[in-house]
Amino acid sequence: MNDDTCAEMRLLVQADVDGELSPREAAAVAVHLDHCPSCATLQAQLIGLSGRIRQEVPYHKAPDSLRAAVLSRVAAAAQPANDNPLPRWRRLPRLGLGPMLPIGGGFAVAACLALLLLVPRGGGLPEAVVSDHIRALQPGHLMDVVSTDQHTVKPWFDGRLDFAPPVKDFKAEGFPLAGGRLDYLAGRPVAALIYQRRQHLIDVYVWPDDGRSGRGPDSGSRSGYNFVHWSEGGMTFWAVSDLGAGELEDFVRLWRAG
Repeated sequence: MNDDTCAEMRLLVQADVDGELSPREAAAVAVHLDHCPSCATLQAQLIGLSGRIRQEVPYHKAPDSLRAAVLSRVAAAAQPANDNPLPRWRRLPRLGLGPMLPIGGGFAVAACLALLLLVPRGGGLPEAVVSDHIRALQPGHLMDVVSTDQHTVKPWFDGRLDFAPPVKDFKAEGFPLAGGRLDYLAGRPVAALIYQRRQHLIDVYVWPDDGRSGRGPDSGSRSGYNFVHWSEGGMTFWAVSDLGAGELEDFVRLWRAG
């Protein structure tokens, strides 16, 4: 591959892992990765690093006063708009393995803090699970283990989590299992099970119910995505999808009956 092309693509790969690309840009990255082992290796390294951070770094919600201070600093340091603004991924400081873009140190720190503070917005579990589902839909984020066999997916979590998530398959009912991944929600590592319904994907997040994670609405929607929450068998569950609310409820009924 041309060195200049790869240099540009490495920035795009980092932005792709961070979930910052448009569908057209993400498609261009996918085509490049099919023919460039070097950039494909970089993507694998970044995804691995992201997974380790989710598992090992505790999440602490920033107080409102700090959030306001960071936003104020970002606004003060922002450059005036011009007639040909850079795409969003070119304006953000890189946290991955590639070179940093030339950007003022104070602004870079403030922008990084702003990203950490603002995603997900709202501070509640519904916002967190929906935001995580949306991020997972970006290329390369969805699955750590790809299998339609529950007897393959369930053992994959052994040794990676401190609990054994239940794994079910509803292929006969039109909701086949597609795979799973490790994720980080509610201040701890969790299992994410992925199911399909025609062209739609359903994330089912599972972790032990400590009596606190069960708080929140039983169902609702955020940003056009529906969710259903329930607890049973010592576990808490969140199902999230762009499926219609009725079909998502049907899936949850199948899960609970199965």
